[in-house]
Amino acid sequence: MLVLLPPSETKAAGGDGPPLSFEALSMPELNPVRAKLVDALADLAGDVPASLAVLGLSERQSDEVARNAALRTSPTLPALSRYTGVLYDALDMASLTRVERGRAAERLAVASALFGVVQGADPIPAYRLSGGNVLPSVGPLGTLWRPVLTPALAGREIIDLRSAPYSSLAKIPHAITVKVVTEDGSGRRQAVSHFNKAHKGLLARAIVRSRAVPQVRNLVKIATNAGLRLEPAGDRHFELVV
Repeated sequence: MLVLLPPSETKAAGGDGPPLSFEALSMPELNPVRAKLVDALADLAGDVPASLAVLGLSERQSDEVARNAALRTSPTLPALSRYTGVLYDALDMASLTRVERGRAAERLAVASALFGVVQGADPIPAYRLSGGNVLPSVGPLGTLWRPVLTPALAGREIIDLRSAPYSSLAKIPHAITVKVVTEDGSGRRQAVSHFNKAHKGLLARAIVRSRAVPQVRNLVKIATNAGLRLEPAGDRHFELVV
């Protein structure tokens, strides 16, 4: 089972791995689209004002454009070390044991506007591209990704924790979904927005710390053992109550 996480806008800088090699990434059937997008994003970086406009950045974020210009030559980091932010703080890869980090590499993947999907240990450079961006030379990202990404994920058992902009890049109708909710005194539930990512990070952490291989039938137990309240809310849907 593969847990599909949303990416972060922010990325850790630097790295100690060799430059980007598509052959080093999982799901090689995605490489033609990956190469097309890397070329388009790097070419766009040659025009800084245009890049800032397309990516929705301010002039103070021009260093993000410089990252895109160096996509093919900058050092890499494993994907789970590259992405940062609330979800990845909760996952806290640095505190996992060697065995747990190995499980994370196998069980966790990240949805990516640039790379489609990368598994936990895939070596990637720092970049800036969001699911809702439209590159002038290729158009909407969903139009490019859906024809290749949807079939690539079709044969996998997936827990889909993606956010909306990345869910639109590939349809996964067979996936297990998890909604983070809060419950008031009368038992009414509503979606959590502000702390949504943090709780998804805690669930991902519980899954990689578990010795049991995650399956639909044992997800509640895995969460419970980690102090989380996960409840079935449909055939392949769960609610994480916080």
